[in-house]
Amino acid sequence: MERISDRVSNPFGMRAPAEPAVYGYGDVNADFHVIGADAETHGGAETSVPFTRSAAGERIQPVLHAVDFAAEPYSDRPDLENCYLSYLRLAPGDPTDVERYLDAELRALNAHILLPVGDDPLAYVLREFTTQARSLSADAERLHATEIRGRGFLVVPVGEPTAWESGDEAALVDRLEALLDSDYRQTKGVATRIG
Repeated sequence: MERISDRVSNPFGMRAPAEPAVYGYGDVNADFHVIGADAETHGGAETSVPFTRSAAGERIQPVLHAVDFAAEPYSDRPDLENCYLSYLRLAPGDPTDVERYLDAELRALNAHILLPVGDDPLAYVLREFTTQARSLSADAERLHATEIRGRGFLVVPVGEPTAWESGDEAALVDRLEALLDSDYRQTKGVATRIG
């Protein structure tokens, strides 16, 4: 696959109306897109990198390392492969970010697997990228590490990392390893998985 950008921080050149903002970060050719809430909830205000300098990042990054998405178990500037990190809101409290930034980033990235972290990102993904928003409640803890078929995406909800219980990290690692061992690529418009 042709690399569309060598930039790992804000590779699509987004510009928020208010700063500070935490832009997307990672491999722009990624098949796996981790979507958190915002820097206030999941970290990154000091580093401008999602899931850093926070309890959530200290839980998420080791999972990414365990499945070879991250070169090290934890870093303020993780070296990511096949994984992209971003937030529902670039800056806390600005609901317009969802429409203008995450939608554009999702379309530009075109990943196959969406990993919404926590209830707000899960509610957004269920509403915008699946037909299941009415039949499934956005309960990331209950749906943690399961698979939900979306419209062109496979969704793997991630419970709020700061509330993980024994076995939650292993369940997520196991789910990601199983996906990596399968033909997880989604046909846009018809979500399928052969495995």
